[in-house]
Amino acid sequence: MNNSTRWTADKAHVFTQILPQVTGGVRVGIKDLIDLEGVITTAGSRFVASHATPALRDARCLEGFRQAGADLVGKTNLHELAFGTTGVNAAYGTPINPLNADWIPGGSSSGSAVAVAMAACDVALGTDTGGSVRIPSACCGIAGLKTSYGRVSLDGVWPLASSLDIVGPMARDLAGLTLGMQLLEPGFRVANDHSSVVGRVQVSVLDPRIDRAVDHALGAAGFTIKPTEIIDEQWDVAVSATDDIIVAEAANANAHLQAHWHELDSERKLRYGEMLGADRGRMERAYERQTIWRSYLAEQVAAVGLLALPTIPIFPPSLRDASANWAALSRLTSPISLSGLPAIAIPIRSEAGIPASLQLVGPPGSEDMLLAAGAKIEASQSD
Repeated sequence: MNNSTRWTADKAHVFTQILPQVTGGVRVGIKDLIDLEGVITTAGSRFVASHATPALRDARCLEGFRQAGADLVGKTNLHELAFGTTGVNAAYGTPINPLNADWIPGGSSSGSAVAVAMAACDVALGTDTGGSVRIPSACCGIAGLKTSYGRVSLDGVWPLASSLDIVGPMARDLAGLTLGMQLLEPGFRVANDHSSVVGRVQVSVLDPRIDRAVDHALGAAGFTIKPTEIIDEQWDVAVSATDDIIVAEAANANAHLQAHWHELDSERKLRYGEMLGADRGRMERAYERQTIWRSYLAEQVAAVGLLALPTIPIFPPSLRDASANWAALSRLTSPISLSGLPAIAIPIRSEAGIPASLQLVGPPGSEDMLLAAGAKIEASQSD
């Protein structure tokens, strides 16, 4: 850990559980939704932790990490049950954002983002359902990769919304993300080439400095920029459908805890999800919209090669303003989750003097191309 780090990992509420380091290999943080043999999976909940037994085996996504001899340094903290965008956790403490202790770390993979931002590990695994890898990456000034839906096994991963959940790596830079993919998928290689054209998604953001930072970063990296046909109204329909699916599926995924929902910080959202899930007509419309949106966004990507937009529409809000901004944080990420497409969050310079985050979206299975294009953007930021 860097000597300049202001907090040690334990005092920054990074880990729910710290594990002994024995191999001297790549240091990896594992979001505490992902099973490790012999270790309790807490899901960021004291109630779950107090009633859980140690996992009988590793989650399948960790096979490559074990084969490579990675140091699994700890289970990283998260928004309880992964059900939130702010990363605030009253039970284990909210991970401290290394950029500014007064800012939220972003959620739900808050501990994973903070762990790599403060150099407590080299790579961290997060999960992403509506933005839970990309949002904390944006808030903490690091890089994060939402993998294509279905690419990485979810066997042994605590579910939030099974039709959207993915596992993806987080790191300080694109090289770290590449390493994370190589550990998740031995034999993975970054593409030799990538699309030189991006479709610029012009949905509204709350801070225009972020839009300007994205446009400047794309221009500096030499991309040809074309506008897309996507408009705010279409985008908002996708946001609404994603929200409905997440809360309804989350209530179902945590139905085994229903008798104890009153002991969870997520109780209100779970109760709402239960009610929503019982509204058959509304859920049928949500899934119909998902089918339509997946086809539409895939067509938009195919027309240009890549899509580009901000990762979050605001700079990280303060902890005191967290509850007022939870919905805004996922507005630009959740429709990408609904599509199932892969996306990468890349820190970029902004006129505000703090990092903004650029989100690149590619065709299904194009993580290799996204990392190549992201590396080009990253390199242009250091000029």
